Amino acid sequence: MDIAYLRQHQLIIFETVSGSRAYGTNLPHSDTDLKGVFVLPERDFYGLDYVAQVANDTNDEVFYELRRFVELLLKNNPTALEILASPADCIRYQHPLFAAFQPTDFLSRLCRQTFAEYAIAQIRKAKGLNKKINNPEPPARKAVLDFCYVTVGAGAMPVAKWLARQGLRAAQCGLANVPHLTDLYALFVDPAPAAPLGYRGLLRDEATSNDVLLSAVPKGEEPVAYLSFNRNGYSTYCRVYKEYWDWVARRNVERYENTVQHGKNYDAKNMLHVFRLLRTALEIATTGQLLVRRPDREFLLQIRRGAFEYDYLVTEAQALVEQVDAAFAASGLPEVPDTAAATERLRRVRQQFYAAAAR
Repeated sequence: MDIAYLRQHQLIIFETVSGSRAYGTNLPHSDTDLKGVFVLPERDFYGLDYVAQVANDTNDEVFYELRRFVELLLKNNPTALEILASPADCIRYQHPLFAAFQPTDFLSRLCRQTFAEYAIAQIRKAKGLNKKINNPEPPARKAVLDFCYVTVGAGAMPVAKWLARQGLRAAQCGLANVPHLTDLYALFVDPAPAAPLGYRGLLRDEATSNDVLLSAVPKGEEPVAYLSFNRNGYSTYCRVYKEYWDWVARRNVERYENTVQHGKNYDAKNMLHVFRLLRTALEIATTGQLLVRRPDREFLLQIRRGAFEYDYLVTEAQALVEQVDAAFAASGLPEVPDTAAATERLRRVRQQFYAAAAR
């Protein structure tokens, strides 16, 4: 089942333009996203072939089956609520039966969680992006030895520097565990060119090893120093390095270039949505209404253009979160939507749709 099938069999009961064009924050090059609601053919609904959602390949056209749509409304899902509250000039088609569903029938205090919590997650995402932009990871990956230090008197020295000062090669060295001390190793050196003591060096392979290498030490040999491996530091570095280069591989190139261009080191589109969601949540709490077409369009577009500093936006967003929390605490909205009323409305619309289709 695809969108063409839904259109061909007249199963769509609501279709609207969504996203930036609905919010009023679109730019000349903005895509046109479509969202909507359809009703499964009766035989599929009563059979085993229930389809909850249909989308095109790029996922910029998404249609929800009526039951799934109502489930999302009852959870105060922002996408579903915004579809239901679409501006009149965005609606491409509305079946008369769809008028049975109104935003005010579903708005509740759950919106604090669904709108504001998502915005808070976007703030964390913005902080992560800011950190990645300002602290890029060099392409060359550090090795285990970069996290190893050798005792020198009462202090310590990076092992590579220590080896250079001693005129030694890593292959001349051997390591042995120090009992009861985690990640501390006795360091032995074979001074003979032929290496008769058979030490194995410090690593099995410098490029791929994730741990130091231990050697068998002949009885009576004395360590020349002790080596400490900062294992936790190495593990943290590997995680951050992987996260950074995974992000580089999958980042949206256009949005990243826009971020670099405006020079404020945050994803402007991401921050736009933070304020859109938080201000929408505040309006829901204080007025009981959902405004999809944003009255603060100019402010949001300023964010998108990079007109504000990153720290200012984060501070303002965190203050707005506190306002949203206070507004919902004092709101007259119900705790949750009326599930029984929504279920009855769903049954009635489906029955009437199938009855009309059978004529």
